[in-house]
Amino acid sequence: MQDKRFVIQEHSACGGPEGVHWDLMLESASGGSLTTFRLPAGASDRSVVLAERIFDHPLRFLWYEGPVQNGTGRVRIVDRGTWSAGGGEGGFQMADWDLDSNRPSAIHLVFDGAVLHGAFALTRISETEWRLHREPPLAGSR
Repeated sequence: MQDKRFVIQEHSACGGPEGVHWDLMLESASGGSLTTFRLPAGASDRSVVLAERIFDHPLRFLWYEGPVQNGTGRVRIVDRGTWSAGGGEGGFQMADWDLDSNRPSAIHLVFDGAVLHGAFALTRISETEWRLHREPPLAGSR
């Protein structure tokens, strides 16, 4: 599979109860939209964060920074790069990626960005809740 693009946007709410959160947007396998996860905390190489699956965004959000619709805040890009499907356990293939079904229980990803770099996994907790975490390096790798 060809590498796809990703972006992480910091969303600062204007006086709303949500405060600051981050949106991780992954270019879909079809390349027509961005599969989006809302993160209550910023993602980094060393973190484990909850990831709520929310609505898909159009591709223009790969570059967008500025006000949010209806004046509910602003977004700024904090990371961007490419991602690809990692091997992981269970031989995950992108064709099997159906986030709205009950499978898979984990998606293995390899990010090439400034903040997210290396092997990560999205592990399903419930229908819409996931956990994004760094995967341990393979034995014998750096």
